[in-house]
This record gives sequence, C-alpha cells and structure tokens, in this order.
Amino acid sequence: MRALVLAAGLWMLALPLWADARSTVLVDVLRLGELAEILQREGLENAETLDRDMLGGQGGAGWALQVRAIYNPERIVETLRGALDAGLQGQAREDVIAFFAQDTGARIITLENEARAAITDPEVEDAARAGFHDLEGSDDPRLGQITTLIDSGDMIDRNVTAAMNSNFQFMRGMADGNALQMTEAEMLADVAQQQEEIAQDTRGWLYGYLLLAYSPLEDAELDRYIAFAQSDAGRSLNTALFEGFGTAYEDVSYALGRAVALNMVAEEL
Repeated sequence: MRALVLAAGLWMLALPLWADARSTVLVDVLRLGELAEILQREGLENAETLDRDMLGGQGGAGWALQVRAIYNPERIVETLRGALDAGLQGQAREDVIAFFAQDTGARIITLENEARAAITDPEVEDAARAGFHDLEGSDDPRLGQITTLIDSGDMIDRNVTAAMNSNFQFMRGMADGNALQMTEAEMLADVAQQQEEIAQDTRGWLYGYLLLAYSPLEDAELDRYIAFAQSDAGRSLNTALFEGFGTAYEDVSYALGRAVALNMVAEEL
C-alpha cells in the first residue's frame, strides 16, 4: 500500500512538470522568442524617433541601453507564457501545438515573423500600406480572406484598445517621472481623442502586414488557417495572445515614458 501511495504522489508531482513542459513546447512552436527579439529591434528603431523628438537627439548610448533593457525579449516571452498558461489549457493547447507544429502552421509562423521584421523598414511599410490601399473596396479574393481572418479575431478593435492603453501608460510614466503635468483624467481624455486616428492607422498597418505576410500562401493554405482561427482553440489562442501582448506593451510603454522623463529631467539639471 505504501508503494502505491508513493507512486500516486509521484504521479501528482509530475503533473505540473508535464504541464510546464507543454507550455514550453507551445512557446517554441509559436516561436515567441524569435518574435520578441524582432520586437526589441523594432523598439530600438522607434526609440531613435523618441530620442530625436523628445530628447533633442542627446540620448546617446545610454538611452539605447535603457531601451534594450525595457524591450527585454526574455521578459516579453515570460509575460506571453503567463497569458497562454492562463488562457490555453488541456485539449485547446494540444490543438494549437498540433496545428503550428505541422507544415502549414509552421510556415505561417515563419512568414509572420519575416514580415514583422521586414515591415520595420519604413519603405517596406509604405509599400505594404499602398498594396492594401490599391485593393481596398475591391472584391479581391485574397483581401476577402484577410478580412475574414481579421474579423474572426476582432483584430482591429483589440489592437486599437491595446494601442490606446499603451499610450496611456506612456503618459503615466512621463508623469511619474515628473516630465508631464497632467491628471489621469486628462490623460484618458487625451488618449480618447486619438481613437479615430489610431483606428485608421491600425487598419492600414494590419491589412498591409497580413497581405505581405501571407502573399506566398496558396488560397487553400490560408483557408486552413482561417478555419483554425475560427475554432475554439484558435479563438482561445487569439484571446490569450492579445492579453499577453497587451500586458507586455503596457509594461514597456510605462517604462519608456518614465525613462524619457528621467532623461529629460536630467538634461535640465
């Protein structure tokens, strides 16, 4: 009996270890580490604009080091892992792993990451937006597929909400760093005024990005992805990723705002 009890105890201890292993497999098949490194490079490029516009170009190497630390890929991945662990369990997680471990799913991740890295180049982004503009309002079949995918994940509204939350957190960081004299109510009002502009910009960027990313796919391949995205597992993944990226970017935006403020205050001293 003692041996049976001990064996049962070992089995119970193994459960969280197995769950953690499947979490790692999920992060690996989604290649979130690779994506986080792309986002860090993207953040460093955006930081050059912040340096020019808000620090008078005086940020220097110290500013770049601060931004690199703020966009720490490992921290971003762990934030995403936490959201995936909370929102994707059991069979749903296994279905996601199965889809992205096979050829079509793996290729989609590759294409998404390659396009995300490429679109950080302003010329590539402009071309992607122009490609969408040329198709907008037409009955182009690929545009229809992209629209179905976007609508199934409520991607525009969710991205707009995430962008507005990030803008608010950036302002909070600025205020906490004593470089912005606004109440939270004033910050919220300011962000609310940006909603329409953010929505239009998000729509153009998202369509341009997805048209670019999926351009090598056959229609049948994209249809399989759309079917997965509309499944219970696909919807759960979409929700979890938006939760994770939302949290990650709010943290990043607050830290950036505070870092900008501290650099501005230091220059004044």
